[in-house]
Amino acid sequence: MGSLSRKVNGTKLGKLIKGYKQLREANYISSHFGTYLTPIMASDHDMRNSAFQIRHNVYCEELKFEPVAPDGLEIDEFDQYSRHCLIRHLNSGSLAGTVRTVRPLEDHELLPIEKYCLSSITRHDLNPQNFDRKDVCEISRLAVPAQFRRRQMDRFAGAATGVINQTAYSETELRCFPFIAIGLYFAAAASAIEGDIRHAFVMMEPRLARSMSFVGIRFEQIGPVIDYHGKRAPYYINKELLMDNLKPGFKSMLNTIRGSIRDQLPEVETFYRNEVAPNAKPLQRQAH
Repeated sequence: MGSLSRKVNGTKLGKLIKGYKQLREANYISSHFGTYLTPIMASDHDMRNSAFQIRHNVYCEELKFEPVAPDGLEIDEFDQYSRHCLIRHLNSGSLAGTVRTVRPLEDHELLPIEKYCLSSITRHDLNPQNFDRKDVCEISRLAVPAQFRRRQMDRFAGAATGVINQTAYSETELRCFPFIAIGLYFAAAASAIEGDIRHAFVMMEPRLARSMSFVGIRFEQIGPVIDYHGKRAPYYINKELLMDNLKPGFKSMLNTIRGSIRDQLPEVETFYRNEVAPNAKPLQRQAH
């Protein structure tokens, strides 16, 4: 029976069956994600504050990586030149996670990895300081609210796990929620790709990098593991590395997210240019 299966898999019929399964998987993953979740770029102060609140809940209150802030917002210097994306759970309207893409434009604007972990990068050809500011970004501050995941024993597995409280949602929805972290990375990647940014960096746990490789997101490790909010290492990725390795279902999911991000970017860039960028002039509001 095993040899017969191998023969079938090696024939045109076997290839057709494999192709059909991949197409079905692609359509399932993409449509299933879009049925329950949607990416939203922060294009106003309220949505940015929602991202900061999620980050405060995860990074300050739960993980205690950062001090608790009186206003309940986790904000740092890099947010001034970052684009923030959130994922909304459509049925409840709740926000299921957030991530930011740090996008420096001026010479004095650094990536977090440059300010805090530059010495950990041993791949000198992929040092972010080799590239123009407009060509680099860093994906960081990925966080998923507690109601969309669950703790494993007494140790939190990381804000990016995508594991959720199974009693709060339907069985059908549960099949999709493990993709929250993947969807956030895709949203950040879409923001970079649509913004024509060539080089992306991220500090992450090696086990998270391994789990992302399961779906074909192949981050390239460019330095050793260090102790930075836990055991983390510097990683690099670009459009080619991302697109060349993605499995069909997740490539379809990325393309769907890219379309959504592309539609939102003009409004986002207008907001950042006018109200967030350090040197931006305040909006001229018309008198009523």
